[in-house]
Amino acid sequence: MTDSILFMALGALVVLTLFWAKARFWSFQSQKPEDYAFGRPQFDLREHLNGPILCEGVIYGPLGRVTSRFIGKFEARWDGNRGVMREHFIYDSGATQDREWRLELGNDGRIKADADDLVEPGQGQMTGSAVQLRYRIRLPEESGGHVLDTVDWMYLAPNGTVMNRSQFRKFGIPVAELVATMRKVDAA
Repeated sequence: MTDSILFMALGALVVLTLFWAKARFWSFQSQKPEDYAFGRPQFDLREHLNGPILCEGVIYGPLGRVTSRFIGKFEARWDGNRGVMREHFIYDSGATQDREWRLELGNDGRIKADADDLVEPGQGQMTGSAVQLRYRIRLPEESGGHVLDTVDWMYLAPNGTVMNRSQFRKFGIPVAELVATMRKVDAA
């Protein structure tokens, strides 16, 4: 009987260790900005997220199914290392949402990001071909008003399109994921 309990405890420990290792070393959460330091082309928010931008994306719920699709029309402007990006979203439900990011870049690629629905300013890093942002966002009341821990990763494609993947967690548990493209719109 004691051997059975010992083997069950060891088995549980092995399983927990494997889950921890997967989360720590082989998952979306385990990425670091330095993983992309030598990526080409170099991602510069002031260049690649500037002017009119078209965004198209989907939001996945906690079970991995698409819960919403959207189109976003953005307008980004920079004055040196300070930028403002205004976003207008149109969801498949017909609902709309307006947001505004206020961004500040450090000379070392660090990013300070703020918006009215953030609990506190977010932090990020622009390195090589990628940008990472971490922040806590408060959902609108009609979506429950929950505060979610968010990790955004943006990857620059060779043609200048930005691929965005974001994960939203509550108490460390994934509750939603967003995947979107962002492309500059020709002024003509």
